[in-house]
Amino acid sequence: MNQIRKSPINTLGYNFIPETYLPKGKDEYYLRNQQYRNGLQYRHLTAYEIEMLVRNRNTSDNWNNIFVSDAFNPELVQDCKFFGLVRIGKLEPYYLDFHDLRRPVGLYNSTIISCDFGDNVVVDNVNYISHYITGNDVMLVNVNEITASNHSKFGNGVLMEGEDENIRIWLEVCNENGARRIMPFDGMLPGDAFLWSRFRDDDALQQKFKEFVQNNIDTRRGRYGTIGDRTVIKNCRIIKDVKIGTDAYLKGANKIKNVTLNSSAEAKTQVGEGCELVNGIIGYGCRLFYGVKAVRFVLAAHSQLKYGARLINSYLGENSTISCCEVLNSLIFPSHEQHHNNSFLCAAMLQGQSNMAAGATVGSNHNSRGADGEIIAGRGFWPGLCVSLKHNSKFASFSILAKGDFPVELNIPLPFSLISNDVSRNRLIVMPAYWFMHNMYALARNAWKYGDRDKRINKTQLLEFDYLAPDSVNEILEAITILETSTGKAYLKLTKGSRKFSAEDAIAEGRRLLMARDPQVNELEILAEGFENSTRPVQLIKVTNAYHIYRELIAHYAVQQLIANAGKQFRQLDASIGSIPGKPALSSWMNVGGQLIQRTAIDKLITQIHQGRVKSWEQVHAFYKEQADKYAQEKFVHAMAALQSVYGLNMKKIKPADMQQLLQQSLAVKTWMTEGIYVSRAKDYKNPFRKMVYETTAEMNKVLGKLEDNGFIKQEKASLEEYKKTIASLAKKWK
Repeated sequence: MNQIRKSPINTLGYNFIPETYLPKGKDEYYLRNQQYRNGLQYRHLTAYEIEMLVRNRNTSDNWNNIFVSDAFNPELVQDCKFFGLVRIGKLEPYYLDFHDLRRPVGLYNSTIISCDFGDNVVVDNVNYISHYITGNDVMLVNVNEITASNHSKFGNGVLMEGEDENIRIWLEVCNENGARRIMPFDGMLPGDAFLWSRFRDDDALQQKFKEFVQNNIDTRRGRYGTIGDRTVIKNCRIIKDVKIGTDAYLKGANKIKNVTLNSSAEAKTQVGEGCELVNGIIGYGCRLFYGVKAVRFVLAAHSQLKYGARLINSYLGENSTISCCEVLNSLIFPSHEQHHNNSFLCAAMLQGQSNMAAGATVGSNHNSRGADGEIIAGRGFWPGLCVSLKHNSKFASFSILAKGDFPVELNIPLPFSLISNDVSRNRLIVMPAYWFMHNMYALARNAWKYGDRDKRINKTQLLEFDYLAPDSVNEILEAITILETSTGKAYLKLTKGSRKFSAEDAIAEGRRLLMARDPQVNELEILAEGFENSTRPVQLIKVTNAYHIYRELIAHYAVQQLIANAGKQFRQLDASIGSIPGKPALSSWMNVGGQLIQRTAIDKLITQIHQGRVKSWEQVHAFYKEQADKYAQEKFVHAMAALQSVYGLNMKKIKPADMQQLLQQSLAVKTWMTEGIYVSRAKDYKNPFRKMVYETTAEMNKVLGKLEDNGFIKQEKASLEEYKKTIASLAKKWK
């Protein structure tokens, strides 16, 4: 049966903090007074003001517990019931206007229990507001309930004084069995979520992360809910244990409970009709509209949930949008797009710049005995229409999957690949370097748009959006070896039959054939091993083209980084080259929430956490900033190591002729990339099946815009011209 307690009416609004948790010498308002420091001077009501309030049909359990500012106007308080200690700022004869909602300043038709109000607020038809502090110029109109409990956690995964461990809020990211769970906290960055969800065999580290949250959030009971300056809340039903920033706009929400909702004048957060948000953290500048359901979640800054999206047990990184779909138990790095009602994402870690197409089902197809599978996808993951994947699967950066039901687990280590399920021949088809051959426009534009749309104010983590970066380049280096090995094996099996050969023989033979662009390669059936958990063939296609594109990308990456670190007019060129180690090593990198960091630095951080030298998430965030400062130089050294690995060129000892050739090679790559951007977009204007819906070319140009007016193509052509000048200047310097 429901336990409904009865208490004397004269205690309503008092004893907010149970006596057990009240420090000696403190009253129940000691934390409230720390929160409410607005500089206002309050006084008791005058006899005239009490008379006026009574005449306006207001009641109070004790008028001596109503405190007001000198600019208080009792005429602007009508039909209200007051309980407990209430403080009211100035009320002046104005009306507030926001998005055509116009209401006179004052308190009307509301039940108010132990609250503090800033200057010139509107509280109109709030059925129940309890233990809240509002800022100035706040509008609260037609709200059923706004209340805070004495143990409010505001979405943080902490325990307040006296609470049992079993009520702690966790986010069960990456895996449905909860074994990668993390505790949400206000200010949690995607890198924090990544680090915590990994290294699960390091019990000491996991305990430290837990302590970082528990020890750095005030767990004393008695904090009030807060509503920041200029925030507008209208037509909402239940708001409980919610901390709301300034300039937020909440309209028509059904329920918001145990949430921190960050908002500011520079990054306003909005919550719209029908939303139900429980146990979560909402970052600055977020937008949630039209029937969104989010439970146990972190929504990082400048992200959106729209049109009935469901986000459960998940972390969604900055600058992302989920519309209509369902996302469960996932860790999603910044810049994720998912717009279709019939797409589903579960138990996955997507490492940024990802896009989910309609009908894509990434998750819940478990091939184990329990719901414990995972999917990991590098940057730029793009499952196409109606793609269905099985756990466990893993994908290199910028993988795109063609429409299809992929029957078993996949492990695709080749970046920039198109993966297809050929049902008619019962084989998996992988086209390495697909983007560069057939969709350069989308690849280049996506890299540009993610940086252009990065609205973060707090850029503690340096997000990498370039498709050529240490993570993808390391994958390219691995891919070169895989292509050589697979080609060599196919050739040796054809020519030697059953005679044995070593892996070194296969690599050498494959390299010979591919470097020579031997036409025999096109006749071979080149198969990959370990890409799919099945016995059916996995065929690699367009291998020669892909191999040379991969090699050219390494050269281009090296020249790009050389130019980036050379400074204006190459004044820092000699210093940059001098900073290269004698034998530059190919370092291992981790994508830490969208920021690329060397594995050695991560290992050092973990050691410092073990030793107690890093004691908080704030210090971890300082580590991110430190790594961001080092990134340009470390990326440069990595590029030089990659160049030496593939071409055998040491930039410190490079001959002028080799340097000239390298520069021209990079210019050639930039040229064909720019041409590819134009050609891939031009297909949309020349394809008869695209053109057939238009009566005339003029109509097509009105709808699509003229190809020659495409802003991104014009930008890339201008960039190519600048690059030509830069290469020419650098070539002169190297003569």
